[in-house]
Amino acid sequence: QVQLVESGGGLVQAGGSLRLSCAASGLTINSRTMGWFRQAPGKEREFVAAISWGGSGPDYVDSVKGRFTISKDNAKNTVNLQMNSLKPEDTAVYYCAARRRGESLERLRTAYLYWGQGTQVTVSS
Repeated sequence: QVQLVESGGGLVQAGGSLRLSCAASGLTINSRTMGWFRQAPGKEREFVAAISWGGSGPDYVDSVKGRFTISKDNAKNTVNLQMNSLKPEDTAVYYCAARRRGESLERLRTAYLYWGQGTQVTVSS
């Protein structure tokens, strides 16, 4: 049974930092493209960042470039999202997602097969 479990969310002031982690079980992340998405109230779930299994990328949405960093720890089977210089507009539920084995970087939400339950990030002004 595949599980993706996010952690690390919380409340932070604008300009602060948070580090999200996604612990995977039932699959190995070193053969998969892994992504982070977010969904703010009343909005669609949007792509944030992705990292491939094959070394290409990573890929970031323009609004987080230079502030967020996605990384993988294959030994721990976890994917991390370091978020710096946070802004109120970063407030959302953040979701970890996995593609099928061997598939490439992708921004489309429908391209991801497995999803976590999400973790809330709230940035106050």
